[in-house]
Amino acid sequence: MSCPPRLTPEELLADAKGQLSLPRIVVICGSTRFMTEMDEADLRETKAGKIVVKPSWDMKSPHVLCSDPVEAEALKVRLGDLHRAKIRLADEVLVAGDYIGDSTRAEIAYARSLGKPVRFTHPQVDPGA
Repeated sequence: MSCPPRLTPEELLADAKGQLSLPRIVVICGSTRFMTEMDEADLRETKAGKIVVKPSWDMKSPHVLCSDPVEAEALKVRLGDLHRAKIRLADEVLVAGDYIGDSTRAEIAYARSLGKPVRFTHPQVDPGA
């Protein structure tokens, strides 16, 4: 008798989400200059019954936690890692804003490499279109 094939971590996560009857999870990506637009997208997606995760902090705005340049750079790296984890967790990606910078472009490429559907608040900026 053969053993069933082992599930990938992604398949295990999808199975667990199904067993828990979780709503779809959407991660919002984009430049933090569009935080207001991200907040609006959050409201629309939540109203549609989805769990929403997004950047919670605009590193460009002054804050005591990023006043030291060395610590701020380390924090930026950790927040980037955390955001990629949010992308892995999500079922889909929503890119907010009418501009795609290098960081957002990398997030889109990462999401697509994982097979995640990617939507845009401004479809004309889709770098893959």
